[in-house]
Amino acid sequence: MADGTGHEVVVVGSANADLVVRVERRPGPGETVLGSDFDTHPGGKGANQAVAAALLGGRVALLGRVGDDGYGELLRDALALVGVDTRALLTTPAPTGVAFIAVGPDGENSIIVAPGANARLTPADVDPAFLAGARVVSLQTEIPVETVLAAARAATDAGVRTVLNLSPVPAASTALLGLCDVLVVNEHEAGLLLPGAARTPAALLALGPRAVVVTLGADGACVADETGETFVPAPPVEAVDTTGAGDAFTAALCLRLARGDGVVDAARFAVRVGAAAVRSPGAQASYPSAEDALPG
Repeated sequence: MADGTGHEVVVVGSANADLVVRVERRPGPGETVLGSDFDTHPGGKGANQAVAAALLGGRVALLGRVGDDGYGELLRDALALVGVDTRALLTTPAPTGVAFIAVGPDGENSIIVAPGANARLTPADVDPAFLAGARVVSLQTEIPVETVLAAARAATDAGVRTVLNLSPVPAASTALLGLCDVLVVNEHEAGLLLPGAARTPAALLALGPRAVVVTLGADGACVADETGETFVPAPPVEAVDTTGAGDAFTAALCLRLARGDGVVDAARFAVRVGAAAVRSPGAQASYPSAEDALPG
């Protein structure tokens, strides 16, 4: 595999096909509801973040796995279209990962992921030389935790900054938290990490990361590092679909960190990108480009 020299961000993560249905309300246990015709979009936290950062003008690569099927081709085409380097996107004889997404009238969503090929991404697939050429390595946990750990260790050993979007929250998170420079979680994920405790970014710092960003949906984000806590408000927008907005936020944060911003300034840019992403349906289809005017 060629090295990653020249990449601002290397994303190590998932690639899924998003199967999206719009519903009047999300079903409760044992309940069936009718929805719209479903749409199919390229998605997955890793692919979303790679596409979002590339659209913003970043030099980006994705390390992951897709299946040898139509969904895998859909994802490769979407990544290539925006210039993401896919040399480290491997093909495996398993189905491409799929996310089943129900979107309510308020734009909020519920998601079930069948990992497919993502679950076959192993520590042996992580090439330290590929990560060493990046300025920032972005990690999430829709791939096996041992693979995320291998990537975090390789990046740390190479002196590359790591951003960990701990979503979903795995049972074994302690080692990961001690390896990341910036931890990004939403309020629900923060609660899983700190059950029954104060769910503040400052409290999360005690778990090991050098900085913490807790995203607050339409309210913005809160950042904590050694200098204290800073609230970063999001510009008001009318939400149509929140799918993938957190990935757009994380991608924008990573790109600005790669370009030398501090965490707070990077978060100020990221909340505007995340706000732009909720204004239209879908994940990658909703992401702004470097030429687009951002809200706020």
